[in-house]
Amino acid sequence: MYSGEKELIKRLKDKKSRNAAFDLLVKTYQQPLYYHIRRMVGNHQDADDVLQNTFIKVWRFIGDFKEESKLYTWLYRIASNEALGFLRAQRAKPSGNVDAETHVAATTDGPDGDSIERKLGAALQTLPDKQRQVFDLKYFSELKYEEISEITGTSVGALKASYFHAVKKIEVFLKTH
Repeated sequence: MYSGEKELIKRLKDKKSRNAAFDLLVKTYQQPLYYHIRRMVGNHQDADDVLQNTFIKVWRFIGDFKEESKLYTWLYRIASNEALGFLRAQRAKPSGNVDAETHVAATTDGPDGDSIERKLGAALQTLPDKQRQVFDLKYFSELKYEEISEITGTSVGALKASYFHAVKKIEVFLKTH
């Protein structure tokens, strides 16, 4: 994603250049991470909260980044884990049970209730969290299975199966709604 990744990491780990480097990191990755998180959690306010938590964790743990993966896959892993944690916490709350049709209202900005984007958003909300994450990373973020594997800690074969099942469920949802 970012061409000067090695230099950025070096600057992030140097206390003198850390603040400016972090500003660049946020500027570079804020939008793609936001949309990834939003498709997972379903609305703007929650996505903003999860994104903020993601960048707080990045700030706290950048010194521990071992550079065994690309920076953006590490960022997506943190964002995905934060989104999944948020979703688990929401399900644990008694008031966190929002049906897919209601929850998806915030996933698209268009006023047209029958738009394909709105229907796709509703379909995504019916998927299990892991399938939604894999579908999002493959379809919307256009990552390779190997990159998704680094982010999720899941084998490429399992990711392909998860993506296949997600696509089939989305197809069924779109045909019936």
